Parts: sequence; structure tokens; C-alpha cells
Amino acid sequence: MEENKDKSELEDASGIGHFPDDEDLVITSVEMLKKPRHRYQIAFGPYLMTVHEDVMLKYRMLKGNVFRKDELQEIIVADERQRAYVEALNHLARKPRTAREIEQRLLQKGFGPSSIENALERLVRDKLVDDALYAKMWAEQRMTSHKKGRLWVKQELRQKGISPELISHALDGVSRDEELASALTIGRKKWQQTSGELLERKRKTGAYLMRRGFGGEQVRQTLNILIKEDQGEFEWDAEMEDFE
Repeated sequence: MEENKDKSELEDASGIGHFPDDEDLVITSVEMLKKPRHRYQIAFGPYLMTVHEDVMLKYRMLKGNVFRKDELQEIIVADERQRAYVEALNHLARKPRTAREIEQRLLQKGFGPSSIENALERLVRDKLVDDALYAKMWAEQRMTSHKKGRLWVKQELRQKGISPELISHALDGVSRDEELASALTIGRKKWQQTSGELLERKRKTGAYLMRRGFGGEQVRQTLNILIKEDQGEFEWDAEMEDFE
């Protein structure tokens, strides 16, 4: 039932809903459109439809060739799938994307579930969308270059639709030492910019690191090092428990 509805909607969108049933439809002209690119207008006498160039060539939609309406129904399904794939490629041209981001883009553009699924399958098969690699590269960049903590990056990847398993694997690719080095870099800068008593500097710097996504253990280690750098050896006290 749903499939028939989708096909009916595609017929209306493509303009073939009013094409006659059970009649031979002869192509009388094939004209390339100026916009959008790579699309052609196919005329069957007074009846018009448009298709992507790849679909036109695949189905040999050339002047003089004959089609039936049921064949054209298959063609418009193939055409929508091709349009969805091209739209996904255009979205990927700007920067890498996750499968979820591509799916959301195609939904916004009005493509149906089957066309979106088909486009994603092609992109994954061609290794143009790889959530595992994306998560790995994102985690490395955000935690080392942008100095974000593990918790921050985990939340970002969740929002991008990366699975928990892939997130965990990506985060494991960045060592605790590397994360601590990032915490120290931004923590040291915040410490130097903060005035006041020791406890006040600890509170403000620790809270800043927590907001950046660093966990309690990383914050405690960072503060310990910063205090030693600033005042020499220092023993932890119970107040460090604030950064659990």
C-alpha cells in the first residue's frame, strides 16, 4: 500500500500521472535543460517528463524509441534514486559527512525512504561515507587540535549519528596522555589568566576544563600539575573531590 502511494506521488512529481495507460509512447524529442544541470526533457508528443542524464542513457531514452507508462514508472523511480545520490555527492563535496547527516539532508530535500537508503548503500559501498573513519578522524582532531575533552567529543559524535560502538573505538584511539596534554595546554592558559586565592583559581580552572569535556580524573591531574608549576609541591586535599 505504502509502495503504491510512493509511486503515485512520484508520478505526480515527475509529471507522468496524466500519461495514457496501455498505449505506446514514442519519444518525439530529447532536449537538454540549462538548469538543473545534467537533466533532459523527454517529449512523447504533448506529454513531457524530465530525467537525469545517467538515467536517460541507461534506459536509452532516445528519439524514436517507444515506452509504455509502466516502464516510465520504473524510470522515474530510478531517476529519483539518481537525484538523491547526486544530492548526497554535492553535500559531501563541501566536507565529509556521517550517514545520519546525509540522511537528514536528503529528507530535507524531500526524497523518499527507498531513495535515501539506496543512496546511502552506494555511498558506503564506494567508501564515500565511512562512519568509523569519520569518528576516528573527528576524535583525533577535536581532542588534540581543538583541545576538547573526551566527554565533549562523545556528545558531538552522538549528535552526528555515530553508533556507540564506533564512538568508543574512536575515543580509544586517543590516549589518556594525549588528552591530558590538551587539558594542560588550555588549563595552563586559563590558570594564568585567573587571579585570586589558590582555591578560587582551582575552582575557575577546574570548572573551565569540565565545560570543555574533560573528566574528573583529567581535571584533577591537570590542576595538580598546574599548582606544582605555580607553587611547587602540593598535596591533594578533599576539595579536589569537587571535580568528580
